[in-house]
Amino acid sequence: MTDERLFLVLMGPPGAGKGTQAKRLAESEGICQIATGDLLRAAVAADSELGRKAESYMEAGELVPDDLILDLVDQELERPGCEGGAVFDGFPRTLEQARGLEVLLERRGESLDGVLALEVPEEELIRRLSGRRVCKSCGKMYHIRFDPPRQEGRCEECGGELVQRPDDQPETIRNRLSVYREETRPVRDRYEDRAGVTVVDGDRPIDEIAADLRDRAAALAAES
Repeated sequence: MTDERLFLVLMGPPGAGKGTQAKRLAESEGICQIATGDLLRAAVAADSELGRKAESYMEAGELVPDDLILDLVDQELERPGCEGGAVFDGFPRTLEQARGLEVLLERRGESLDGVLALEVPEEELIRRLSGRRVCKSCGKMYHIRFDPPRQEGRCEECGGELVQRPDDQPETIRNRLSVYREETRPVRDRYEDRAGVTVVDGDRPIDEIAADLRDRAAALAAES
């Protein structure tokens, strides 16, 4: 755990393991994990004012505006557990969000300590993402490599058939990765120009990646 407040951005494409590694990094450093997708779902479930605003966009099939996302992040930083800082998991996704995060932190007298980027070869990302299976009956999730069912093709909970969703097909995944690169490239370029991005090999065992991230986070904290 760090003695000073620590603010990190963890970037990476779908399937890179951001959620898993952000959670472990947050726990090891005594800071909070902030994933905007989780914040949106929680706000909607709580029927908060921000949640109701976000839900109106989501129900219309529209993107939730950046200023609303930033309001959720600002609100989250006030909760217990975030006193020591935060690791932003897959956020910011746009240049506007990146600029807004800088303003938000400056208003608090803080700044980003560093940006960490998990990099995994595209073919490995496709293998990871295309291995997901879901039960047609109860919706339970499995993975043919990391969390396979005891009986191939059958759900352990209800015996239902396991299927692959259309968005987990390799060609769809390639398109998702292409969209991610186009969307986040300007954000990464901005961070590269300002303070640099620390690249971390995400194609290794989970514990090894986690240890590397802890070391990189400690180095960034010492430099700031």
